[in-house]
Parts: sequence; structure tokens; C-alpha cells
Amino acid sequence: MNALPVNYREDRAPAQNGSQTIGFVGLGLIGGSIAKALKSALPSIRIIAYDPNKESLSLAEKDGIADITVTEIDENFRSCDYIFLCAPVSGNDGNLSALKKFLSPSCLLTDVGSVKTGIRNHIEAAGLSRQFIGGHPMAGSERFGYANSKARLLENAYYILTPTETVPQVKLDAYRKLVADMGAIPLVMDAGLHDYVTAAVSHLPHIIAASLVRLVKENDSEDGIMKMIAAGGFKDITRIASSSPDMWQQICLTNTDNILRLLDSYIHALSRVREHLEAKDARQLYHFFRQARDYRDSFQEVSSGPIKKSHTLTVDIADETGALAAIASLLAQNGISIKNIGITHNRERAEGALRIEFYGEKDILSANDILKGQGYAIFEKK
Repeated sequence: MNALPVNYREDRAPAQNGSQTIGFVGLGLIGGSIAKALKSALPSIRIIAYDPNKESLSLAEKDGIADITVTEIDENFRSCDYIFLCAPVSGNDGNLSALKKFLSPSCLLTDVGSVKTGIRNHIEAAGLSRQFIGGHPMAGSERFGYANSKARLLENAYYILTPTETVPQVKLDAYRKLVADMGAIPLVMDAGLHDYVTAAVSHLPHIIAASLVRLVKENDSEDGIMKMIAAGGFKDITRIASSSPDMWQQICLTNTDNILRLLDSYIHALSRVREHLEAKDARQLYHFFRQARDYRDSFQEVSSGPIKKSHTLTVDIADETGALAAIASLLAQNGISIKNIGITHNRERAEGALRIEFYGEKDILSANDILKGQGYAIFEKK
């Protein structure tokens, strides 16, 4: 066993931001985005990255994000002040076992998973509770992998911290500051509460979205008429069904009890709506939609949540040659990147004919001002 340095204190804060070494076990969409956000905010930090995907490591080196890359967990991790566990949940047990022999007692471990109970169990079994704070950046994308990671993914996103009961307060304070340095909004809560909350606002909605997509698939006509016109409202509420099936399989298997509890409540609510429909109860149907609308309209507008906000606006344009190209050129000339662009054929919930999606809040606000200044009628998606 290695001797501890004479000035070692278990409850000390990690090194100051400028001299920190931060390790990543897994460098996909979230790990890569955190690494990029930290490197952007704190250029002098040193990042050590492990990932079985050599292409991801190569890209991280080329981007100037990773200072050291390794294809197995090794001695390099001894110098880390923080280590982010960003690999799939199913790999946590093995990764913790590999890390433990290289882990400095002063290093703070954290993860990025959307379920906290499972990782807490692994941490307790490994005897690492005093140096662990669970983390969940409430941001994401339908795309995955390091190649799609972006520092701005975390911008103004809630980042939930779930400290163990024994982790020193000084470590929690330091980690909260590190999260703020990323541009995210730290929010501390109990791990059990976190799992229940995310089951309601993230996990169950993904199941519902996937179920709706399957419903259309199984009931569509042979010529695919439902699929052809599935834009507008349907496309908006099922967007999250495009997420990684591997990830959502793991989430359902690790947060099962909370999801089942809320799924039962949802099924009961649908049964009540069915009763109102069957009875043609106009009053109850009105209240059903009115209460949902009022509550939805009361939501605080934060740019990120467990289901990533889509920064989208629609623009009225003439159906003539060059109209679309003119808008794309105008935005490009002003340094605004477009994430996606397309014609809206189904306008049941959208005004305007051209739908443009941007990467972040700043881009959509700038685009809004520029296009309005050129006389375009635009409608921001809520």
C-alpha cells in the first residue's frame, strides 16, 4: 500500500482549477462534452482519457482536448483530482475495480448516469463512499459518440449532484464550483429523489415516445401515409425516440421500480381519459386539456433539461428558387451555424414553411434578430 503524503488531508478540496488533472473513463457524447466545456473554461487543466474506442481518443487528441489517452485504465489516473465515470452503466463495476488500485485518496469520483441508485451501490461495495458525488448533467442529444460532443451542450443545463452522506462538504463545494465553471447550473439533491424525478420527466417520456412511434408503425397503411405526414406535433413529441436503444435499455433496467410506479399512474390517467371520451364528457375533456396547458405554460424556460430543448424557429418564405439558399447564406455570413434545416409540409402546430434548428440559445436569438431585420416573418418554437 502506498504511503500518503505527510500533508495529505482526506477532507481537503481538490487542487485549484488551474492545476487540476481530470480523468475520463469513457469519452462519448457526455464525457466528450464535459471535457470540452472544462478545457474551454480552464485551458490549463490536464485531461487524461480512457475509452475502448481508439477513434474517439484520436479525435480528442486532435482537438486538443485530451492531453493523455490510454486504451486501458492504468497508472496515469493516479494524478487525477477528479475522475468522471462516463462509460455505459453496465461497465461501472469493472471500471471501478480497475480504477481502485490507481485511485488517490484525495481524488473525487463522479459519474454522469441518469440513474443514481445503481452506481451508489457499486461505490459502497468498493468502499469509496467518502470520495464520490453522483452527477447527472441534464442535457443530451439524439446523437451519440465523441464526434457529436460539444462544450455548449452543458450551457445553462441543470447538473444534478447527489453526494453520499460521508463525502466531505469541502469536496462538494469544490465540485459545485467545477460544474459552474462548465457553464452548467449545479443542483444538489438526494439520490433517491433524483431517480424518482428523472423517471417522471425523462425516463417515462422516452418510453411513451417510443410507444407512440411503434403505434404508428404498427397501424400505418401499406403505402405509409401516416409516416409521410408525421411531422408537426407528432414529430416534436416523439423526437426523443431517436435516442440510443442501448442506453435506454440500461436505464429501464436500473430505475425499474420508479418507472413502474409512474407508468401505473400514467396508465390510470389514460384510462380516465378513455372514460371521458366514451361518455363524450365535454366538461371533463375540456378540463383535461386546460389543466395540462396551464401547467405546461408555467414551466420555467431553462435552456436545458432532461429532455434537451430544441432551438428551433420556422420562417415564412416564398416558394421560389433560391429562397432557402438566401436564408442559409444570410445566417452563414453572420457566423451562425445551422444544426438542421428543412421544409415543413405538415403545419398543424407550426407557422411558417421553413424549419431551422440551431445549436444553442445564442444562435437562435441572433438568427431571430437578423431574419426579422431582413423582413422575414418568423415563429420561435416553444
